[in-house]
Parts: sequence; C-alpha cells; structure tokens
Amino acid sequence: MAFSFEILATDGPARAGVFHTPHGSIPTPVFAPVGTAATVKAVPPRDLHDIGATLVLANTYHLHLRPGDELVRDMGGLHRFMAWPGPMLTDSGGFQVFSLTEINRIDDDGVTFRSHIDGSQLRFTPEVSMQIQQNLGADIIMCFDECPTPTDRAVVERAVQRTHQWAARCRQAHPDDSQQALFGIVQGGIFPDLREQSASFLQTLDFPGYAIGGLAVGETKSQMYATLDYTMPTLPADKPRYLMGVGEPDDLAQAIRRGVDIFDCVMPTRLARHGSALTPDGRINMRNRAYAREDAPLDPECDCYCCRTFSRAYLRHLVHSKELLGHHLLSLHNIRFLNRHVQRMREAILEGRLTTYIDTFLGRYLHPA
Repeated sequence: MAFSFEILATDGPARAGVFHTPHGSIPTPVFAPVGTAATVKAVPPRDLHDIGATLVLANTYHLHLRPGDELVRDMGGLHRFMAWPGPMLTDSGGFQVFSLTEINRIDDDGVTFRSHIDGSQLRFTPEVSMQIQQNLGADIIMCFDECPTPTDRAVVERAVQRTHQWAARCRQAHPDDSQQALFGIVQGGIFPDLREQSASFLQTLDFPGYAIGGLAVGETKSQMYATLDYTMPTLPADKPRYLMGVGEPDDLAQAIRRGVDIFDCVMPTRLARHGSALTPDGRINMRNRAYAREDAPLDPECDCYCCRTFSRAYLRHLVHSKELLGHHLLSLHNIRFLNRHVQRMREAILEGRLTTYIDTFLGRYLHPA
C-alpha cells in the first residue's frame, strides 16, 4: 500500500509512529512548516531538509488563485513545481474561504465568495476542492469543511451537519486513496457531544486519517486542551491524527501527550518576519536594544545554521535594519526549534519518559528564570 501508519511505541495516550507515503516516510509526531503559496516563506527546500522537515503544507485556496492549480498540474505537480521531494499536505481551502474573503453566499452545495486579490467572484464546493487538490498532487489532502466560531453552539451545529454532508461528497469525488490520502476533518467546536457525533460519522467514510479542525480559532488554551481530552478517544487508534493550525511549543506538548500525531502552523515564519525567535526560555524580540552588543548565539542549544554562525548582535542588526537575511535566519531557527522539540518528544515516547520531558520543557519555557 502507498499509505500505511504504524505505531512503534506509546507513552500513555502519546504515540510514536511512522506514516508511510508515496514520497517518503514521516516519523510522527511531526510538525509541518506551512508553504502557503508553494514556498515556506524565506526558506528554500534545501534548508528545510537540512533542519529536519519531513512534511510541508501548501494552501489550496491561494494556489488556486495564483498561479492556478491547472498550471501546477501541467508543471508536474507541487513536488516538482517547488522542488520539494518529500511528503506534502494541502488543506481544503475552506479556512481561507471563511476567514479571508467576502462571503456572498454559503449554502449546502458550497460557498460563493470574492477573491481577496482582485474581488472576482468564485465558487468552492467539495468537488471543486477535490479537483484542485488532485491537480496540485500533494500526498495528503483534506475534505472541504466549514470552520465555525467554536463557542457558538447554534453556529457549530449547522457547521457540523454541513461538514458531514461535504465530507461524504468529497469521499464520493475521491474514493481511491492509493495516490493521495484524503483525511476527514472532525468539527464540533468546544462541545463534547458534537465532537463525538462528528468523529463517529466521519469514521463511516473510512478515511486513512482524521484531522481535528476548528481549534486555535478563538477559544482559550484550556478549552482547546479539554476539547482534545474528549475528542482524541473517539478517533481510531490505528490511523494518524492531525491537529490543524497549531504550532505554539506548549500547545504541541499538550497535544502530543494527548495523542496527536501531525501539526502545522504559520507561526514560526510569521514570528521571524516580526523579529521574534523561539528559545527554551520563551520568545524573545530581537529588536530589543539589550542584544545590540551580545556576542552569544541566539540559542546555544540549537544546531541550526543561524545559531551555529551568527551572534545575537548581528541578528538584532539585521532585524533593526529590516534586512531580508534576518527573516531567513530567524525562520530557519524557529522551524528547527519546533522540529527539535517534536523530535525530542518522539524520542521520549520511545523511551517512556514523555511526562518528564514535557514537565521540564514547560517549566522553563513558560516560566523562564
């Protein structure tokens, strides 16, 4: 089989596994940097490989608008187009449709909206999302879903029903997972009964993996963790579980200890473009004057090119001067930081010491000396 998932070890609900795909195997848990427009901002594929990335995400909505999914298909698909040979995932475009655009109409068939680029009117349906993602050619593709405000029960109930209808249509449009694995997306906001209902329905469609959507979109961290507490046990144990759009180091730790396998987030490169870096002692702002004469590396514990080569003083100069190299170096470091964090949790699961690792990490990251 082109796709298979094996669990090598568990530590409580946490799992260390491998998800095999046509473009390579993904050790899990895994953090995927986001390459929205077929590029992880400021980071070439060569460097992604060097810092340990094994999965990259690209965005259906943005690539459909430009350069066009048919062009990407004609250029050999996403892997060849962006010269990333490893596994790739595309989201459905639904989150961007609901968050970035002017919605003209949402109905049970799909969504009519206006492009955020030129205002042109467009229509997304489950079948359209499937066709775009098939043109793009990623290994893992996502059902078209409605991502609602997570705390309004009436809104969430409608979105869950629509998400289920659309998932069935996506499954009908994409019945064969031999070349692209279609994941279902569990919705339900912060409501346990709706999450259970959603997970139960989606399993009737026999997806090769399941995502938890509708989190990190306005609820508190405690609400997110509580939602994972009652959602994770409703998902099949023998298939990968993907928490969409989550990448804060503390959230990764809390989700992995609850059994999540796959993550993605724009956060590490977005922070870099704003001059911020992730360290074991929390985020630091490289614009701070305190770093102007500091000869130490950004993070002495990190093995990335940025930390092995440059001082905090130089990085502060790049950020203060708005030099593009600063974006590149901080992006390299931030992605590497998250990759190492997740890799260390995987090692801890294999060795049966995850709780010790997480408690030590969070004690320092959330409460630096």
